[in-house]
Amino acid sequence: MHFHVITLFPELVHSYLSESILARAIKEKKISVAFYNPRDYTKATKSQKGKAKPYLRVDDKPYGGGPGMVIQAEPIIKAIEKARKKAGKKKTMIIFFSPSGKKFDTKYAKTSAKKYTDIILICGRYEGVDARVKKIFKAEDLSVGDYVLTGGEIPAMILIDSISRQIEGVLGNFSSREEERIASKDAYTRPEILKHKGRSYRVPKVLLSGDHKKIQEWRGKK
Repeated sequence: MHFHVITLFPELVHSYLSESILARAIKEKKISVAFYNPRDYTKATKSQKGKAKPYLRVDDKPYGGGPGMVIQAEPIIKAIEKARKKAGKKKTMIIFFSPSGKKFDTKYAKTSAKKYTDIILICGRYEGVDARVKKIFKAEDLSVGDYVLTGGEIPAMILIDSISRQIEGVLGNFSSREEERIASKDAYTRPEILKHKGRSYRVPKVLLSGDHKKIQEWRGKK
């Protein structure tokens, strides 16, 4: 699986991917993640030219008025075209994050892992990305929950994490996925008796019984 992340702040996503399971998956080439910064696909204005480090603007005021700024279509389009070129003729999906989009869940993650080889994730900022980008590329509106975030980087990380675990070899033990077995919301480990401020907290007896049928029933109830 190849993820293509279009973001103004690639370091935000990269920091999450550089540790633990996903870092190992990237190292072992189970997944790959490429970044495309829209600022790399825009030009300096006349007033900016000649400066040592010009601020490459990619946003502008929204039509119709209102607060905030909207990311312009052109640099996002160029970034998407670059990602599609890198993906080649493979099965590619483009995702446009939006609070009003289709709800992301484990079923969506499983389907995506089986159906596609490349996923392009557009991370919006400010008031969002010019909606014409979505129309041009027939991108899918997707939401990770009924709330608003400051940018699309966190939703992108959620998708990369959730979809990656559906790819065999990413997790140390593929059968350890909680979504594929009966898993309780409560888990326990050593010590058997935990003492805290004069009180003792014990592991449920059924988990110490060795009776796997009863343990599965307990987990199912939980």
